[in-house]
Amino acid sequence: MASNKVSTTVYLERAQDERLKALSKRTRVPVAEYIRQGVDLVLQRYQDQIPGQQVMLPLDDRNEKAG
Repeated sequence: MASNKVSTTVYLERAQDERLKALSKRTRVPVAEYIRQGVDLVLQRYQDQIPGQQVMLPLDDRNEKAG
């Protein structure tokens, strides 16, 4: 099975690293998964600033704006 993940390097504050490792140990969720979730939250928050992205409105909202 091919993976669509790429390797990258990030530098965390020592406290961030310690807390992530403690969370990972308690929940058995890999630190990398929490980092990916954090990236997803940032991308969602700033999606309007990503070039080439269109925000899709629900059908009801599009009809109200067109009317």
